[in-house]
Amino acid sequence: MSALIFDCDGVLADTERHGHLPAFNETFEQFGLPVRWSPDEYAEKLKIGGGKERMASLFADPAFAAAAGDADRTELLRTWHQAKTATFKHLVAAGHLPARPGIARIIHEALQAGWTVAVASTSAEDSVRAVLTNAVGKDDAARIPVFAGDVVPAKKPDPAIYQLTVDRLSLDPADTLVVEDSRNGLLAAVGAGLGCLVTVNGYTRDEDFSEALLVVSELGDPGRPDIDVLANRSGARPGPYLTLADLRACLEAS
Repeated sequence: MSALIFDCDGVLADTERHGHLPAFNETFEQFGLPVRWSPDEYAEKLKIGGGKERMASLFADPAFAAAAGDADRTELLRTWHQAKTATFKHLVAAGHLPARPGIARIIHEALQAGWTVAVASTSAEDSVRAVLTNAVGKDDAARIPVFAGDVVPAKKPDPAIYQLTVDRLSLDPADTLVVEDSRNGLLAAVGAGLGCLVTVNGYTRDEDFSEALLVVSELGDPGRPDIDVLANRSGARPGPYLTLADLRACLEAS
């Protein structure tokens, strides 16, 4: 049985710029922390896997560490991240993070064809489930297992989250395709022995995706402008948008 594993942020929806970044900044303001991330600064933070880990990087600045006080940092990060997750979920519920093109279509077609579909992300599980449900609807979301947050000790580019997903679902790595948007995610997938298709976004378009089977601007949908194929090392021959047959061709190439 074929399987698709989707990353969440930047794949299911353009969550980073329109969701996580404003949620981080609103949380910093809520707790009176002397930092606001610009889009360019956040692009650098995206090289760090995990929201709590991105927040923790702020303690490298002595001024920030002094403003945070002497409280237990683990507890501070937990409190801040819970607040940030609540803000992010509110943005999703308010419709500010629509699904990326082709996500709902491909996932629905894969489920109808009997493929296993899962989501594997280093973001908080509540956030991932909110994005997934918003992207594909309650019925399809209910059929999709989610592996997220701190279920593994190391974040991407470590392959642990994909290894866990494969093990828990008893998947055949040779018949499993990962859909990612970043080099960290690609390295995690390849490290787990899985083929990877990349759909770039504004933050990741210029990253190195040499190990990817197929790199595209988006999955695409009928009626939208044709997708851009940035690299193709698979047997897929994409048209205006990707189809389930294209994804099967990626699997055959892997």
